[in-house]
Formats: sequence, C-alpha cells, structure tokens
Amino acid sequence: MKLQRRTPLRALKLVCAISVALGCSGPIFRPQSPELAETLEPNVALIGDLTRPEGMTYAKIEAVSLVTGLNGTGSDPPPSPQRAAMLDEMQRRKVDHPARILASADTALVLVRGYLRPGIQKGDHFDVEVQVPSRSETTSLRNGWLMPTRLTELAVLDHRIRKGHLLAMAKGPVLVDPASNGDERRALVVRGRVLGRGTMLESRPLGLTIRSEHLSARVSQRIGAAINQRFHTYIHGVKRGVASPKTDQYVRVVAHPRYKDNVARFMRVVRNIAYRETLLQRQQRMDLLERQLLDPLTAPKTAIRLEAIGLDAVEILRRGMQSSDPEVRFYAAEALAYLDDADAASPLAVAARHEPAFRVHALAALSAMDNVISQGALRELLSSDSAETQYGAFRALWAMNTRDPITQGENLGNQFSFHRIDVSGRPMIHLTRSYRPEIVLFGLDQRFRLPMTVDAGKFILVHAQTGNQVTVSRFAPSQPDQSRVVSSNVEDVIRAIVELGGSYPDVVQALQEAKQAGCLPGRLRVDALPEGGRRFERETTESDGPDSAATEERAAAKRFHVPSPLPDLFSAGNENPKLRAKRSKTSEIPRKLPRSRLGCPASQSRVC
Repeated sequence: MKLQRRTPLRALKLVCAISVALGCSGPIFRPQSPELAETLEPNVALIGDLTRPEGMTYAKIEAVSLVTGLNGTGSDPPPSPQRAAMLDEMQRRKVDHPARILASADTALVLVRGYLRPGIQKGDHFDVEVQVPSRSETTSLRNGWLMPTRLTELAVLDHRIRKGHLLAMAKGPVLVDPASNGDERRALVVRGRVLGRGTMLESRPLGLTIRSEHLSARVSQRIGAAINQRFHTYIHGVKRGVASPKTDQYVRVVAHPRYKDNVARFMRVVRNIAYRETLLQRQQRMDLLERQLLDPLTAPKTAIRLEAIGLDAVEILRRGMQSSDPEVRFYAAEALAYLDDADAASPLAVAARHEPAFRVHALAALSAMDNVISQGALRELLSSDSAETQYGAFRALWAMNTRDPITQGENLGNQFSFHRIDVSGRPMIHLTRSYRPEIVLFGLDQRFRLPMTVDAGKFILVHAQTGNQVTVSRFAPSQPDQSRVVSSNVEDVIRAIVELGGSYPDVVQALQEAKQAGCLPGRLRVDALPEGGRRFERETTESDGPDSAATEERAAAKRFHVPSPLPDLFSAGNENPKLRAKRSKTSEIPRKLPRSRLGCPASQSRVC
C-alpha cells in the first residue's frame, strides 16, 4: 500500500526532471498556440531563398540633342561639354554649318533623358524628357520638335561626355504644359516631354543571380527547370520555357506574356516557386497556405505563393474568394486572374468600382486575363462616375486587345490616337501627358460652349461667336492662310485642327484653354490614372466613445496598406523612378493619413 502511494509521486518527479532537462518550453510538453503554428514556414526552399533578382531597377539613358521650330524662343548655347558633344554629333552626321544652326534663335540645345523600365523589349516605346541646360538663354520649348536623338548611358570623364552602348532612338513633337505662360513660370516652358516616341533598339534582360553560398551548375539547372515547369511561352510557334541557365551564377528569365504590364509581380511569383519539393511536401504546403490565405495579415504573400504553384492552387484560391473578409477576397481573385480563371472577373470589377485602395491592381489583373467575361467587366466600368475608374478600364481594355472595336480608335494625322466611346453617364475628355499621345472622348455628342477664342499652337486659332459653327484658321509666315468651318462638336474641331497641320500638343492646348475659359462644359482630365499606395480601412462594428484612449490605436489597426508594386500599365510613363517609388511605396505607414472612408487622397476626391 505504501509503494502504491509513492509511485505516482515518483513518476511526477521523473516527468519534471525530464522536462527541465529538455527545456520547459519544448513542444512535447507545451504545444504552440494555433496562431503561431499558422505562421510557420513550410520546410521547403523557394527560389527566392537561393537567388537575388537582376534587372529590376530603372536604367537612365541620356543624350544631348537639338529642338527646332521654336520661332525665336531658342538661343545659342554657351561653351560647355554639352555644346561640344552636339557639334561632334552634327559633324558626324555631316550637317552643313553646325555652328550657325546652333546659333539660330529657332533652335535650342536640350538635355534628353529617358528611364527604361524593367523588362522593356526591343521595339517597345517610352516617353523622353527634354530640358534646356541651366545656363541656357532659351525662353520656351513650346511648339518645338526634337530632332532624331541617339540615347545611351552617359558619364563625364576628363571634362568630356563619354557615351555607352546605343540603346534607343527618340524624336517627335515636344509637349509643354499649355497652362505654363509668363516669366513667373519659365521653369515649366523650358522643359517638356515627347510622348511614346522613344524606341528601344534592344531588350533589357531579366534574371536571377544565385547567392554565393549556393553557387553550382546543378543548382542553376534545377532553378531553370523549376521555373520552366511553371512558366512557358511560344517563340516562333515553338513551346519554350522562360528561364535559361547561363552560368553557375546566373539564370536569365523572359517575362511571361501574361505579365508584360506587371513585370514586378512576375518576378515575385518566380521567386516564390519551390526550388525542390515532393508531391507530399507540396500537398502539406498547400494545406498550410490555405489556412494562411484566410488570414488578412498573411493573405497578400500567401496568394502570391499559391499563384506560383499554378493550376493546382485554383480551388484553394476559389475558396478564398468566398471569405467574408474583403482583403482575402481581393488577393485570392487577383491571383486567380493571373491564372486566367474567369471566376475572378466579377470580384475584381467590384473592387475596381468601389475600393480605391485595390483599384489599380484590380484593373491590371483584369487586363491580364484573356476571356470575354473579363472584357465584359471592363466594358461595364467604362460608364463609372469615377474618372480614374473610367479611364483605367479603357487602358486595361486597350492592353488586353489593341484591336478591340472599343479601343482601336484611329491615328489622327500620324500624331496621336483618337478614340470615341459611346457610354452613359457624365461626359469626359481624357488627355495624356505620359505613356502615349492619346485623346479619348467618353460620350459622343460633346460640344463647346460659345462664344470661344482659343489658340491651338502658334499658328492655329479656334474662334466662334454664336450659333453652332466654329472657324478654325491657320496663319503661318510665307504660307497662304487656311480655314475650316465646322460644327461646335468637340470631335469636329479636333479633326479640323489636325487637318490644318496641328500636332498633339496643339490640340491639348486648345482643349485646356477652352476648359479654363468655361467653354467646355464636360469634364477634362489629364492622366487620370488609378493610384498605388493607397490605404484600405477595415470595417468595424465597435463603438467607442469620442474620449476613448483606444480609439486612435484601433483606427490605426484598421488601416491596411496594399503591399503591391504599381503595375507598369498605370505608371506615369517616363516618370523618375524615385517619384514612382514614392507613389507606389509599400513600406512604413504614415502616422497621419487622409480622412477618407477608403483611403482616397483628398486631392483626388473628384476622380475617386
């Protein structure tokens, strides 16, 4: 009887001794909490664990060039390395009397700059910036034409400008902000853009650099095989993988066509592909990812990892779209869109229409799909009251299929793309000062309010008094006067300006002056692009008093930053990469945010 009473006590002491020896926090005796277990990473190496991405930064290319047709606002550049470089270039091209041309008041020496986005391909187009040097006496670049320019990477060595390899060519009309007039805004009239007239002569490579601790030809081959098992494309009708192992240190990657307008996302997906895993490991990892997808805090990363798995993850993502949480639904639908699953179209269209924080990514995902359901969803968004949703849907449709009857349009005077869209809702005219020269009329019968007198460049005048007729006249030195009498319809006036030799900057100037004078009753928007970096505010049912100390902390917890880079489709063309990074910033959330239900900046309230 004594032995029986002592046995439990001795057993308890033995258990405690073992637990102390192994550590009281060991998982055998104290299981981890469910919350911690859900965040554990699977024991599978991903490609991103072994590599670093290459070619994902913007490359700056530059040149010194000449703008002509300035009608007395140019100047003779002072002695400088830029002037010497321009004279060398003109002599190389066998231009007669180069010094005399530089001295003309109708020409100006300019600095040309372009930023090449990651993954840009041979033949792709981009914007270029033009600006006069700091000591230049040029007063305006308005109505100027950029001469053919060879763009390279530049460096100054030994007080001379040294050129790198020729990467692109550029030429075309210079677009200067029509609202910038007068001496007080001189800085704006001596700089401008040439839209979509930069042309790539070779492609920028993308790739993965293998980390030093994993350098091996076998590792390089296995990384290429893992990527090619997930992604392939067709080159001249032959099916090929997108990855090509080049050395034991580098694997070259070609962006998949579905991600042509979102290369950053493509590289994120590639780096989340499993390096090596068995079927059992994949199933276990997918079970874990399914649980993580339903948590709003882990949903963004988890959706990317499921997208990296491919078609095997479609059912999990579909179940994610049934979640009651709007963030989980959005990220699941976004990943499904890049897998071209038609079920993603409806929730993405809802997000684009109602959630400004998700809008830019939802529209980009819809444009990546290739089915009639996504096309129909985008066409419905063309009638939205939001300017950025309306134009964002148009650009997404154009990216999906440039030959679509809605987006095909026509090339007016070989100057710009002109589109007319018959939609319901508020009429709008949309202009671009980036990406490509383009005018889109949302609503067909848009008319000017008369009387009206506006300029369209330095030679064309648009004038009307009363009635329903507008006279468009051209007065140029040494040329006969010309005129067209058209109706007050905006489309007719635009066509008349182009028929008389007007350029895209001329048409933009006329429309902006008409809007400023109150002669254009509809909306006029310039680059009404959906923005990245917005915050989504989670809904709450809590009701704290105004003096509650937890109110501010709880409000901050509701704010959610969309951790996705800005898609190339909605970038501001030749935007400086530092400004672009600021617009699509995904790092720390500021302590003070704009007061808005869904995080739309106050300055953009009209378009949101």
